[in-house]
Amino acid sequence: MNSRLALGTVQFGLPYGVANNGYGVADNDVNAILSAARKAGIDTLDTAISYGKCERLLGEIGIDQWHVITKLPDIPETCTDLTFWVRNSVLGSLKRLGVSRLYGLLLHNSQQLLGPQGEALYQALVAIRQQGMVEKIGVSVYGPDELDLIWPNYQFDLVQAPFNILDRRLISSGWLTRLSEAGAEVHVRSVFLQGLLLMDATNRPEKFKRWQSLWDDWHHWLTGQGLNPLQACLSIAMSQNEINRVVVGVDSLEQLQEILSCAEHTITIIPEFLMSDDLDLINPSRWSSF
Repeated sequence: MNSRLALGTVQFGLPYGVANNGYGVADNDVNAILSAARKAGIDTLDTAISYGKCERLLGEIGIDQWHVITKLPDIPETCTDLTFWVRNSVLGSLKRLGVSRLYGLLLHNSQQLLGPQGEALYQALVAIRQQGMVEKIGVSVYGPDELDLIWPNYQFDLVQAPFNILDRRLISSGWLTRLSEAGAEVHVRSVFLQGLLLMDATNRPEKFKRWQSLWDDWHHWLTGQGLNPLQACLSIAMSQNEINRVVVGVDSLEQLQEILSCAEHTITIIPEFLMSDDLDLINPSRWSSF
């Protein structure tokens, strides 16, 4: 079961999540987390060029036995040769990470495919794959509506999308099944909604009280099921067989150990009343606006 987990690394390079301490994970702790994760059967790391010092730090530790997925940032305004920029970006990642090949290369911003350089960008990704520098190319999306726009023209090997008990758009839109049938690998992130789903009422930021009735339903359901939030969040994602990897980020070795201890739990029935389509809640990129 642990092989279906992927370790997110944004916390290794940046402060991240609604409950972050403003510092991220200490460098000395990253090695211990990676070692414990690998021993537990986790074989995939999810990172990005934009995650601060993360790629460099991973390379210094040594990750040649891992499947590594990284993400390209937005195309620079000064870019005049997309093929060169993509290739140079990938070569830079390979050098920092200390690996000869990437398992996956994703676009951090799929909207770039809808612009005037979209076709050239896609062909540059295809070229990188053909040259053997990456095994799979893909996109990271904020929601399935992005797939509605890009998939008719561009098909990918790997798609990363948000998924959790509140945000099940990947299922309700039909895209989880469509991607699986197309042979695309599906990785999901935000299974804890940046930690919000793991908080109790005393620690949850004041601005989220507008959804108090939903939090009451969530905790009432957990009590009735005899589950803690961590068990429930992981189980809901793991119960979807069409999801290939569940990306989890941790701030400490203790958090990783808690996740590993909960990953075997399974849920057969997921309540419909805990779904939400309120983007102010389920899309963390909107949180700073309220």
